[in-house]
Order: sequence, then C-alpha cells, then structure tokens
Amino acid sequence: MATRVRTLDDTDRGAAVELLSADPVGNVFLLSRIAQYGLAHHRLGCYVFGAWHGAELVGLLHAGANLVPVCSDPQVLPRLAAHLGPWRNATSIMGRADLVVGLHAELVRRWGRPWSQVRELRAHQPLMVMGPEAVVAPDRRVQTVTRRDFESYFRAAVAMYTEEVGVSPLDPSNGYRRHMGQLVDLRNCFAIVDETPGQRVVRFKSDIGVAWGRICQIQGVWMDPAWRHSGAAAAAMSGAVELCRRRYPTVSLYVNDFNTPAVKLYQQVGFRQVGEMATVLY
Repeated sequence: MATRVRTLDDTDRGAAVELLSADPVGNVFLLSRIAQYGLAHHRLGCYVFGAWHGAELVGLLHAGANLVPVCSDPQVLPRLAAHLGPWRNATSIMGRADLVVGLHAELVRRWGRPWSQVRELRAHQPLMVMGPEAVVAPDRRVQTVTRRDFESYFRAAVAMYTEEVGVSPLDPSNGYRRHMGQLVDLRNCFAIVDETPGQRVVRFKSDIGVAWGRICQIQGVWMDPAWRHSGAAAAAMSGAVELCRRRYPTVSLYVNDFNTPAVKLYQQVGFRQVGEMATVLY
C-alpha cells in the first residue's frame, strides 16, 4: 500500500494518541506534549509529520528541537526523513532505539554532513519501570520542592544537566531557569535539603520530567558529589518514587547503559527494564 505523508493537525489527535498508546511508557513524552498543546504547530511549537497507509496512521515524526520518531512500520522512516531536509534545527534525536538509529542513518544517507556531525550517540539506554513494591525503604527526608529552595535546587539542576549532557543549559534567555521554575510550581521536583545554620542546600534531586494519564517519567536524578558513595542514593531514589506514586502509579525512567552505577542503583530500588531508548546529541 502506498505511504502518504502530511503535516498532522488537531483533527488527527485521536489517531496520533492511538498510535502512541501502543507503547505509552516509551511514548510518554509525546503523549504529554499532545495532551497539553494538541497538534497545531502554532501551539506545539513545531510540526508533526504523519505517515498514513490508507486511513491508518502508521508513523509520525515530532520535528522540534527534540526530533522524535514513532512508527508501527519502520519502512516509513525514509518517507518521514524526506520531510526534514538538509537544514538541521534539532539539537537531538530521541526515542525507541531502533527507530532513532534508523532515522539517523537515513538522514545521514539522504542529507549528509548536517546530520552526520554528532556530538554523541547514546545508542543503548534501558527504559525502566518501577516494580509493584518498594524494595528499599524510602528516605523520609525527600520532600517536594517549593520556591523557598528554588535557588539551591536550580544550582543542582544546572550541575546535573552539565554533568549528564556535557554542556551547560544556561543561556541569555533564561529558558532553563523558567523551565525549572515551572516544574517546581507544578510540584514535580523532589529533593533532600540539608539544613545547616544559615543555609539550606539541596543534596539530592529528581524531577517528574513528563507525565500522561497514570504514567510519569523521572528525569534529572542527581546526588551532591560530597554525598556519593555514602549508601544514601537508593533510599533517596525510593523516597522520590514514593512521592511520584501518590499521583502516578506507573513510574518510569531511562538511563545510559554505560552509567553502570546508575543502572545498578535503579535495579536495586526495584526498576526493571521494559525497552530500550536511544539519543543522538548535536
């Protein structure tokens, strides 16, 4: 059957959610975006291209700063790639590992240098979901962050991002500060705050980065280097999961496979692998 590709809009919302709901944990980022903004590009901030077999939506491509492919039929990737062109605006490609690697290869084959010059390819990122029971007793010091501790939390978030991604998130527009402030106001940030005379310092942090329905995805996990290797991380993470579960029964995350200590930590807490993600960083 011939594949037809066109820009999606709000009339395609049902078809898009149906496609994404086949793997809601893996697609929670896009599900949350569509739930909040719909598919109209002036609200979403980017175009979403859809690949159709007749009346069935079999693939889509979120073409924003984060380029995200989702396909039930990987054969449509070349058709979606053709809609991007040689001018790269994306700073990353992210999503299910086989689709990310396949899309990247197709973009390089088709358009060459703008897509081939990557800063890093993280081809194996285990996608994990927390098991039904807490394995590690939660650290009761983990609390929901308020504006009272925002400055310390923001410094920890910048340290985490720089350590994880390899570049600072700070820019003249203060976009990252606004983003973290929004997460705090949504009560999506959790921390251990070490209170000493005259100061309150965030020593552990994690965020609900995205959520949809009964599912959330934890991002931004960080421990103060001075507290690492102290045995506190598992209980702190368990405490964050407990707070997440008050609102979202399914708690997920994904992690770089080369970060062996983090993989072992999440397994210790009770997370199990349910899939594999990948990220291309530019």
